[in-house]
Amino acid sequence: MGNTPLLWAAWNGHEAVVELLLGRADLDTDKPGKGGHTPLMVAAAMGHEGVVKMLLGRNDVNPNKLDHRGRTPLSWAARSGHEGVVKMLLERDGANPNKPDEDSLTPFMCAVLNGHEGVVKALLDQDNIDPDRTNKVGQTPLLMAASRGHRGVVEMLLGRYDINPDGFEIGQTLLACAAACGHAEVVEILLGRTDVNPDKPDKYGRTTLSYALAGGYAQVIALLQPPTAAAISTA
Repeated sequence: MGNTPLLWAAWNGHEAVVELLLGRADLDTDKPGKGGHTPLMVAAAMGHEGVVKMLLGRNDVNPNKLDHRGRTPLSWAARSGHEGVVKMLLERDGANPNKPDEDSLTPFMCAVLNGHEGVVKALLDQDNIDPDRTNKVGQTPLLMAASRGHRGVVEMLLGRYDINPDGFEIGQTLLACAAACGHAEVVEILLGRTDVNPDKPDKYGRTTLSYALAGGYAQVIALLQPPTAAAISTA
């Protein structure tokens, strides 16, 4: 498979073996395997904090090296939700939370997509974070979180001043996207904001309610179309 002994030891989190190998003068500490993954990258992906700490302590390990898909160790740690590893990598100069891979996903987007709230918070605390960056199909992190029902992440992102909760994304409003996926909790959060218009049509002329009706999402429909006073009195 083209993997070195150090890469295997890092992958499986065997700290004693990693320490032993790092004591060799003839070791290529940053040598990638067949997929372009370095020992640091696989340790970060698996959440082995002890191994990551050892490797980051070396001057011959590049914390921003890319694999064959353009992913960094930070990207892998964020994707897998390893908050401790993410924080360690962010302490190194040059760790970029906005670096896109070949799929145009940044480490921040990877954390958002998978609903890793701790990692999202750690990345949002970075001065250089771009929380409203779009991927190649025009999706922002907020849309990604809303369309997957990650309520906690949505709330964190809506707490930012530099994010528009009522803009158009891939032709739809954010509220319409959440409704179309049946995520009632996210819909409820958005409806509670004064800067979100529930009747705003998308570029196809469809309303948020039409998406909820098409999907048959009763909870969302009830939120968007509450019973009238007449209906309540009749009941």
